[in-house]
Amino acid sequence: MRSSSDMPQAALPHAARRKASARTILALMLREMATTYGRSPGGSVWVILEPVGGIAIMSVVFSALVQAPPLGVCFPVFYATGMLPFALYGTIQSKVSNALMFSRPLLGFPRVTFLDAILARFALNMMTEAMVAYIVFGGLLMIYDDHVAPDLPVIALSLMLAGLVGLGVGLLNAFLFTRFNVWQRGWSILTRPLFLMSCVFFLFVNLPDGFQSVLWYNPLVHVVGLMRHGFYPGYDSSYVSVGYVLFFSGATGLVGLILLRRYHRELLSF
Repeated sequence: MRSSSDMPQAALPHAARRKASARTILALMLREMATTYGRSPGGSVWVILEPVGGIAIMSVVFSALVQAPPLGVCFPVFYATGMLPFALYGTIQSKVSNALMFSRPLLGFPRVTFLDAILARFALNMMTEAMVAYIVFGGLLMIYDDHVAPDLPVIALSLMLAGLVGLGVGLLNAFLFTRFNVWQRGWSILTRPLFLMSCVFFLFVNLPDGFQSVLWYNPLVHVVGLMRHGFYPGYDSSYVSVGYVLFFSGATGLVGLILLRRYHRELLSF
C-alpha cells in the first residue's frame, strides 16, 4: 500500500493538499533565500543598500537643480515615497514573471505546482520589500525632520497595492515570458520609461491636464500618490482610485492564471 506521501497531490483530501502545498511553498521560499541572499557575503544587506543608494543619488542631483522638493522640505523622504513602492512593484513583477523558469527543475515533481512556485516568490519578496521599506522609511525619519505625519494604514495599503499590481502583471508575464522568449526583451524595452511615467520624480497634480488624462491609467501613479498621501496629509490625492488598481491587478492576474492553468504543462517543454 502506498503512503500518503507517495500519492499524487490531486488524490489527497483537501485539507491534506493545503498542508502539503503550504510545506512546498515554505520549502521553495527557503530555497530562494539560499540562492538569492546566500551566494555572496552580506547578500541581504544589498537589498537595503540598493534603494538607499538610489534615493541618495536622486537627492543630491535634484537638490543641486531645485531649492526644495515638490512636497515637504527633505529630498530623501520625498523620493523615498516614490521609489520604494515602485521598487516593490518592480521586484514582485520580475520575480513572479520568472517563477516558472526559476523553478523549472522542480516543477516535474507532482507535489510542486506552478502556483506553488509563484506564491513562494511572491510571499518571500513581498515580505522582504515591505521590511526594506520599513527600515528605509524609519531610518530617514530618524535622520531628517521633514515635519511629515505618517499614516501607517495608508502606507501599508500603498505597499499592498504595489505588490498586487506586481503580482497581476507578473502572472501574465509568467506565461508570456515562457511561451515567447522575445517578449521578455520587448517588455524590458517597453517599460524603461515606466519609472518616469509613475510620478516618482514629480507630482501628478502638477502635470498638465493632457498628461494627467493619459498617466491616470498607469496603476503605479495611484500607488505612488497614495504613498505620498500617507506621509503628507495635505497632499491632494483625490485622483487616486484604489478600485481601479484592484481592477487592473485582478484583470491581469486572472488572464495570467487562466493561461497558465491551460498551458503550464506545455510551457515546461519549451
